[in-house]
Amino acid sequence: MINFSADGPFYNDIESRGYTVIPNALNKELIADLMADCYRINPHFSHAGIGRLNHLQIDDNIRKDKTYWFDGSSQAQLTYLAVMESIRTTLNRTFFMGLFDYECHYAKYTHGDFYKKHVDAFKGRSNRVFTSVLYLNTPNEGGELVIYKPKSKVVEVSISPEAGTLVLFESERFVHEVLPAVDNRYSIAGWFRKNASISGIVDPPR
Repeated sequence: MINFSADGPFYNDIESRGYTVIPNALNKELIADLMADCYRINPHFSHAGIGRLNHLQIDDNIRKDKTYWFDGSSQAQLTYLAVMESIRTTLNRTFFMGLFDYECHYAKYTHGDFYKKHVDAFKGRSNRVFTSVLYLNTPNEGGELVIYKPKSKVVEVSISPEAGTLVLFESERFVHEVLPAVDNRYSIAGWFRKNASISGIVDPPR
């Protein structure tokens, strides 16, 4: 497992360019356990939506993946959340960001599934600060994550899914998309969040 210490290349990449790509970030045993957990809950994946709470809608023209939000029902999920908690703590200590929690879901892309260009947070209107993607399997073809340069149509980086690779990037800064899958593609998508609660209304987790 990668050492997510504050003086490592992981955080240097974030500071210098706003994203990082780390192959073999987590040990193979945890990746296998998470993949097995996906198979366990496979019948319960549901079509992913656009927006949050009352604004949630299903639009197959924008995205066609299926998701399952973490519910703490397996040791694999709890172990992964503990890893993300250590990253959250170090991000706060290193960059003074005030990140207060982390939310995530499994994402499954089958043949032809995609997610068109989008941002995970809208400037001034979202509590998502950093997006994370962990790949759980290595498809032979398709399902690349494409991240674009800020305020540009030029590709910053294209990342092929590979089991164990962790991607982390600034949610407001980068437009990104998932190209159509050819083989099945499993991953975990997550967000480190700041507290956007106002007027006594608790900020929603999703």
